[in-house]
Amino acid sequence: MNINCRSIYKLARDIAGLTQKDAAEKIGVSIRTLAGYEALKPVPHSDIVKNMVSVYKANWLGYEHLRSTSELGKSCLPKIAFKSIAESVLMFQKEVNDLESINNDMINIACDNIIQSHEKGRWKEVTKEIEEVAGAALSLIFTQNKKTSLDGHLEEVSI
Repeated sequence: MNINCRSIYKLARDIAGLTQKDAAEKIGVSIRTLAGYEALKPVPHSDIVKNMVSVYKANWLGYEHLRSTSELGKSCLPKIAFKSIAESVLMFQKEVNDLESINNDMINIACDNIIQSHEKGRWKEVTKEIEEVAGAALSLIFTQNKKTSLDGHLEEVSI
C-alpha cells in the first residue's frame, strides 16, 4: 500500500472524528481488530462494515465496501467521483444534459423493443451515459454537507 494511502475504513473514522478506541467500542470490536481492518488485514466482513456505516454516519462507506470487495459490486456498481456539494450538483446536471442529448437515439433504439445489430454500438454509448448519470447521482446522494468532506480524500485511499 502506498504510504500516502488510507483505507476507506480509516478515512470514514477520521471524517467522523472518532479515535480508534471510541470507534472500536461503538462498533463492538477490539482496538486491535479495528486497527487490522483499517490496515486491510483482514478486510472487514459486511456485518462489521454495516456497524461502521451506522457509527460513522457514512453511507458512502457501505457502497464503496461493496463496490471494492465483492465480485458482484465490482461488476455492477458504478464508480463514484466524490466531490464537494457544488461540484456534485454541477456534475449531475452535466450528466443529465448529456443523457438528454442522446434521448432520441435511446427512444429510437428501444421503440421496437429490440436492439438490432446495427444499433448495438450506439446502445453501448447510451448505457455508458446512463452509468455516468447513475454515478453522478450517487455522488450527490453521498455528498457530505460538513466542514470535513470526502472531497479529494478518496483519491488517496485503497482497499
